[in-house]
Amino acid sequence: MIQVGINGYGTIGKRVADAVRQQPDMDVVGVAKTRPNFEAQSAVEKGFDLYAAVEERKPRFGEAGIDLAGDVEELVAASDIVVDACPSGIGADNAEMYAEYDTPALLQGGEDKDVVDASFNARANYDTVEGEDLVRVVSCNTTGLSRLIAPLREEYGVEKVRATLVRRGGDPAQSGRGPINDILPNPVSLPSHHGPDVNTIFPDLAIDTLGLKVPATLMHMHSINVTLESDPDAADVRDLLDSQSRTFVIPEWLGLDGAGAIKELAQDSGRPRADIWENCIWGESVSMEGDDLYLFQAIHQESDVVPENVDAIRAVLGEAGQQESIATTNEAMGLDEGLAPTRVAPEATADD
Repeated sequence: MIQVGINGYGTIGKRVADAVRQQPDMDVVGVAKTRPNFEAQSAVEKGFDLYAAVEERKPRFGEAGIDLAGDVEELVAASDIVVDACPSGIGADNAEMYAEYDTPALLQGGEDKDVVDASFNARANYDTVEGEDLVRVVSCNTTGLSRLIAPLREEYGVEKVRATLVRRGGDPAQSGRGPINDILPNPVSLPSHHGPDVNTIFPDLAIDTLGLKVPATLMHMHSINVTLESDPDAADVRDLLDSQSRTFVIPEWLGLDGAGAIKELAQDSGRPRADIWENCIWGESVSMEGDDLYLFQAIHQESDVVPENVDAIRAVLGEAGQQESIATTNEAMGLDEGLAPTRVAPEATADD
């Protein structure tokens, strides 16, 4: 069993911990927190060993009645690999600790690409990170773009990608994030950081990205234009995207008119925390104008990188090939069951 440590038990870390625990070939050694709060208490209630990430704050856990299993250094030493889900910038600071204990680590997309040995997306470059010491699982938006671009490049060839990203102001629990009542170019200068980040996965890809920030918390929305090297029918493109394991092409009959409806579907479907691990692509938006493809997709920023982190564990350690790992991850998490049926059941006839 692969022994996995989780350093940081917040939005991403707690989801990764649950996903790792579900895997047939992995165990969670424990999770690290900087301070006692409801997430630290939840970790203990779930049976995860809890480690202190900051030495001087250890007494606060005892004062809160939360038992500790040790210090974060002990967690790192006991792990085959660590998933660092700390806030942006902290992962880079932790890199020296991981090197000291000769423990490979996965950082998240908020870290600078220059801090790590390689960036990772399971669909696009799984086979490139084996044996690396420090690997970055790219951000939620870059994950969503990479999942979309990979099959298009393989099937049709891609000349140019243009994407406008309408980004949520913050996650639901981030009460200090904004804007409250505004629409902000973010950044005003072009391109946004997303295009260069996609280039860490596809170095030779021509891509331009623009970003906006809006007063919403549910999901990001992407408006996509891809100039292909051929001109397939829109129906063929929909079928291609529908065949991918982590893209959900929304059929029109489901009546999902926005991110709120998608989140409601995830909740009604019994998804943990109403998480949506897949790209959600509106089927009727998939259009071809000559060799130009257009579509809309929604990306759940809290959860789409979770299966990627699980796959990155196997990829870095060389424990499984791409298809085997993705299939194992999907089955263990329940991702292969899908959010909803993609076809309308045939109507009953008098002979049925």
